[in-house]
Amino acid sequence: MKTRDQIRTLVIDDSAFSRLTITRMLESSPLVRVVDVARDGEEALRKTFELKPDLITLDLEMPRMDGFTFLRLVMNKQPTPVIVISGRNGDQDVFKALDLGAVDFIAKPAARPSPELALIQEELIRKLYAIRELRIEKLRERLAVKPVAAVVHSLASVVAPRVVAIGSSTGGPAALMRIFDAFREPPPCAILVSQHMPRGFTRGFAERIHRLSKLAAHEATDGAPVTPGEVLIAPGGCHLELASKGKTCVARILPRVEQDKYTPSVDRLFISAAKHYGRELLAIVLTGMGDDGREGAAAVKQSGGAVIAESEETAIIFGMPQQAIRSGVVDAVLPLDSIPEAILTGVPRIEARKRRQEETR
Repeated sequence: MKTRDQIRTLVIDDSAFSRLTITRMLESSPLVRVVDVARDGEEALRKTFELKPDLITLDLEMPRMDGFTFLRLVMNKQPTPVIVISGRNGDQDVFKALDLGAVDFIAKPAARPSPELALIQEELIRKLYAIRELRIEKLRERLAVKPVAAVVHSLASVVAPRVVAIGSSTGGPAALMRIFDAFREPPPCAILVSQHMPRGFTRGFAERIHRLSKLAAHEATDGAPVTPGEVLIAPGGCHLELASKGKTCVARILPRVEQDKYTPSVDRLFISAAKHYGRELLAIVLTGMGDDGREGAAAVKQSGGAVIAESEETAIIFGMPQQAIRSGVVDAVLPLDSIPEAILTGVPRIEARKRRQEETR
């Protein structure tokens, strides 16, 4: 997509109020043009193939053809970036849609005026801009990718970090699930996640990880202990930091303030974790637009920890990893499927293996 071009968008929703509200939100940006709207799945499919939009906003609950069927057909015949518009009670549907190829989602605007409306509009526009950096060929590759290879903990060779902090945005939920799916038993480290996600959805995401992987996962609550083999997800709309409580380390949940650019913040998680774990910390920057994680990665490196960035080879949007790499503090740039092994064996071991492979070519 050319930078100077407007983002041609198709709005799909069976609610007239939602179609109008979403269209107004989108067209508040001069970089967006709503080319048409659709009221049901069949109409949406026809207009998608006729108009070939740059982006689709999709309500999953539609007459005549539901959003999941629509996604399967579009991703098979004409892969197109899709942002799901979801009600608060549809979190598991959202994650199913992400599995089928949707790249991101926002909460559905309420049918009455509320302070959250401005936040939803701001989030929608930011995600739209992220689409400009999305590489559709990577989306195709993600949908066609083979099952992730298993990694297993081996006491004889492991030099794993004590804590792993992961930051991600657009494309992050699918990337995180692929990492967690690789573990056939819980790793010996605690895992902390700051994934850019709206309020009301992170609990469902944690439950999904808990149900589909070997890791115990929870939406972080204030005072929750940082425990080996478990995953704490920063709650949507808040920041996850750490605090000392006696000899243990616990989660500290802090509210969003008006000047916050990203919530949850990857930088704030990394900086806080670096203070508490130093050399025992591994920070990982995954797919997403922007520079969240760059400042935090520098803090991790300064404290003696290690930093991994997802490579351009697999990142749906390379913005966040690229910014971390440009900071000069990244120890390893790895494709997504190499990251689980790095969590278990440490960055130096991964880098040594890469050098041996290059030497034998």
